[in-house]
Amino acid sequence: MTSLAIAANGLRKSYGDKVVLDGIDLAVPAGTVFALLGPNGAGKTTAVKILSTLITADAGDLQVGGHDLGADPQAVRAAIGVTGQFSAVDGLITGEENMLLMADLHHLPKSEGRRVAADLLERFDLTDAAKKPASTYSGGMKRRLDLAMTLVGNPRIIFLDEPTTGLDPRSRHNMWQIIRALVADGVTVFLTTQYLEEADELADRIAVLSDGRIAAEGTAEELKRLIPGGHVQLRFEDPRAYEAAATALREVTQPHSGLRSGGGTPDDEALTLQIPSGGSQRELRSILDWLDAAGIEADELTVHTPDLDDVFFALTGPGSVPSQPNQPNQPKENVR
Repeated sequence: MTSLAIAANGLRKSYGDKVVLDGIDLAVPAGTVFALLGPNGAGKTTAVKILSTLITADAGDLQVGGHDLGADPQAVRAAIGVTGQFSAVDGLITGEENMLLMADLHHLPKSEGRRVAADLLERFDLTDAAKKPASTYSGGMKRRLDLAMTLVGNPRIIFLDEPTTGLDPRSRHNMWQIIRALVADGVTVFLTTQYLEEADELADRIAVLSDGRIAAEGTAEELKRLIPGGHVQLRFEDPRAYEAAATALREVTQPHSGLRSGGGTPDDEALTLQIPSGGSQRELRSILDWLDAAGIEADELTVHTPDLDDVFFALTGPGSVPSQPNQPNQPKENVR
């Protein structure tokens, strides 16, 4: 049986009359990535602060690294590392000095501290900048240095609270590679993020937090299967071809076409039609056969299956918009 790095049962936290965490349960197997998703104010950071001993819970049976959070918080602190939303890097000193400061805080001997600092700076591709003030680092370099500082004590459980917020796409992908390497080394990563693509890429299991409760939990694929929303989109360049296809689609009936019921969704401005579909080969073949039979030639056909964006909006409500700068929603497959 896989051991649990983090186990929380009935975790509760309130601030006055505001209930932030309303009896949530979490189970994170060792050596995996667990992602906690949720809109701003959902309680993600509060959960991290509690599990990393920064604040106390109002109630709950909490175990981290095999240690009881209430009875032995010091043992928990010895087993974990935390990279928060805001960088802990001191910009007035060099990257190397930041690393050596962390080594001193971990009570490492001087020689050991220098060795660990040098190894981590090399691992995170910061050796060339080690002697420069951290204030001169780019955002991606600061986040890498922040994570390197977290690893000085060789923690086996790491809490990453929105670690890639504000980073450009290349820096985000570099951070993903670092996280994957950590997990391959047996480290457990508890990740909070509003980047849905990030959770999809990294997490073994995902929990969606809404109004202080876990709305759903599972693998990315399990969560995607919870909701409808798959469709085939047809795009036309010729308005007349679009109008003919829209008319044919309105007239078609499921028994004769093999298409799903529910008709299609037209977008007159974009000259696109959406046909409900689960994305299976059989359904796609039915749609293509219908297009041929109706003499319809679309300029582009795309297949969209439900993604974590759809899951997020379905579970957290229409007012909960995750931060996804420069991340357009791309179809899962494109057939031209």
